[in-house]
Amino acid sequence: MDDEVRDRVEREAEKHALLNAVKHDSEADVGAIMGPLMGENPEFRPHGGEIPGIVGPVVSEVNGLDPADRRARIEELAPEELAEIQAEDEGDEHTLPELPNADDYDEVRMRCAPNPNGPWHVGHARMPAVIGTYRDRYDGWFCVRFDDTDPETKRPDLDAYDAILEDVEYLGFEPDDVFRASDRVETYYDHARELIDLGGAYTCTCPGEEFSELKNSAEACPHREKDPETVSEEFEEMVEGAYESGEIVLRIRTDIEHKNPALRDWVAFRMVDTPHPREEASEYRCWPMLDFQSGIDDHLLGVTHIIRGIDLQDSAKRQRFVYDYFDWEYPEVVHWGHVQLDAYDVPMSTSSIKELIDDGELDGWDDPRAPTIGSLRRRGIRGEAITEAMIGLGTSTSDVDLAMSTIYANNRELIDDESDRRFFVRDGTELPLGGSPPGEATPPVHPDHDRGVREIPVGDAVRLEPADVPDRQERVWLKGLGCFQYTRDTLQYTGADIEVVREDDVDVVHWVPAEENAPVTMRTPEGDVTGHAEPGVGSLPTDEVVQFVRVGFARIDAHEADETVTYFTHP
Repeated sequence: MDDEVRDRVEREAEKHALLNAVKHDSEADVGAIMGPLMGENPEFRPHGGEIPGIVGPVVSEVNGLDPADRRARIEELAPEELAEIQAEDEGDEHTLPELPNADDYDEVRMRCAPNPNGPWHVGHARMPAVIGTYRDRYDGWFCVRFDDTDPETKRPDLDAYDAILEDVEYLGFEPDDVFRASDRVETYYDHARELIDLGGAYTCTCPGEEFSELKNSAEACPHREKDPETVSEEFEEMVEGAYESGEIVLRIRTDIEHKNPALRDWVAFRMVDTPHPREEASEYRCWPMLDFQSGIDDHLLGVTHIIRGIDLQDSAKRQRFVYDYFDWEYPEVVHWGHVQLDAYDVPMSTSSIKELIDDGELDGWDDPRAPTIGSLRRRGIRGEAITEAMIGLGTSTSDVDLAMSTIYANNRELIDDESDRRFFVRDGTELPLGGSPPGEATPPVHPDHDRGVREIPVGDAVRLEPADVPDRQERVWLKGLGCFQYTRDTLQYTGADIEVVREDDVDVVHWVPAEENAPVTMRTPEGDVTGHAEPGVGSLPTDEVVQFVRVGFARIDAHEADETVTYFTHP
């Protein structure tokens, strides 16, 4: 084992020893860390006989530290792994708590209410993951309700309706029903008419800035005391499209002196000149605001529990005025903070991603550089891995950080046993072979399961990654093939005795034949990577996920005329 490998073993051993000690609040155990150490670092396996002798002294050194120093050191070496341990220690704070007063209802009923102005980014996965999990826990009901009553500012994307439903299914859930608010406009009109008759709403033609000044001064606008008959007539004219955008609104009469100006006589309906993109709704010009539409629907659909962002606290307060007019009982509400995602340079915002796509900076919603559910799906990450990560965030009102490493760890557990191993060499250096090596290599399909071997023709030369090319006169072990010594610009075959790896510190590397191979482009979040894979990769089924040895997992995306395109999954 050379010094570089020994250093890597010592670093990894220290990390795992610290994690073991901190997790169990005791001294680290050599036996307990060997499994994860070797599992995360398959390149150490050829040195298996030497590893315990290196790990032992490292564990002793870790055990000599006091608990505070151990925690400080692991926070420096592996902060994400430490955070996961702390999350486990905190228990229920990072799992889903019981829904408030769930036992008071015959059936827990919830809704996932997306705005279909584009496909979902990763943060959107939290809502269906949590709501679907609660539905299953309480044997309840949940629907997907598209809140699509803003044809202008958050204009619906016609493709997003189906894309979102596909994402919900991908995450592991099937809604009990699906609604589109734009199909229910007449229902909102009926409730507005009833509210007008109850004296709970009035039409207002004040310019926006003028009303804002009055509202902030706690002064009523001159239209507030219109008689219901006049309000009804003007509302019907709104419904008929007799006004242009900005001319008139229907306001909910609240408390004009309420301590929170945002709750004073808020807008329930406004005029929108831009037609809705759905043909079925394209004739409407009088559209409800989200707080009115959503509040009406939650009651009519029997929703018992609402989960929404902490920034929408005022929505519940506005809607309660409507509920009070109708003498309805307001649902239970759980507020949570925003999800913040690491590992991406692209903002986690539908509008920002759309702009980058329109500008040609991203290839589409499933570009591996985009923080979207479609991107993770195309990379071969399973929806279950995302759902588990979202559930782990709990429902705290604080903003929470989601490390992509958590999703990757969840996914690795799901796919590792199923993923066959393959060789892929990036930016390969071609070296001729000498000494009559075998004409075919037979590395295992999977090192931990008896699924046979891959038959790789060798030829007269191989490609190695530049970092794996040995120094002159040094030896290297080509996986599945044998030992070679680098002599006079040629890799000379010296035999197939694996003992040279164990006894003489010979490095084990992956490779591909120089001639008979499969050109590959691997699309990654950092950009495209080109190289060559063993020839069998060129005929693998699309959607299959493999592990490129010493590189990472990848999903087979397409076989084109001159190359195979794969999407990098994760390390």
